[in-house]
Amino acid sequence: MASLNVGNLGEYLREQRRNAQLSLRQLADAAGVSNPYLSQIERGLRKPSAEVLQQVAKALRISAETLYVRAGILDAERDRDEAETRAVILADPSLDERQKQVLLQIYESFRKENGLGGEGPVRPEESDGTEAQPSDTPGSDAGPRRTAG
Repeated sequence: MASLNVGNLGEYLREQRRNAQLSLRQLADAAGVSNPYLSQIERGLRKPSAEVLQQVAKALRISAETLYVRAGILDAERDRDEAETRAVILADPSLDERQKQVLLQIYESFRKENGLGGEGPVRPEESDGTEAQPSDTPGSDAGPRRTAG
């Protein structure tokens, strides 16, 4: 099997696992993945999904965002603010795990709505330099809106 461009991730995971004094089997059990699959990730033969990385990060008690960057899922420069926002939400002791996950889902839905998370409109700085005309903007011909209250 050819090695993918995730060797850095695998080496990092192995280092984190050893620092946590966990065997490969213990980490696989804690993360809910198979022992051979985790071994392949560590050797750079498999590229895990974001969900698997999140489970492994939780089992290692490290930041999932760090693993996302190392796996090439997040661009370190472009997504630094997003990672920081996620880290602050996850670190908030006043929220329980369910509330944190719901808040992260809402945050991600707003990012997608604004074209920043996944498929969506192009960011202004990535466009061809032309600005949208008023007729291109949804609701621009409706005039001012008033809210009851």
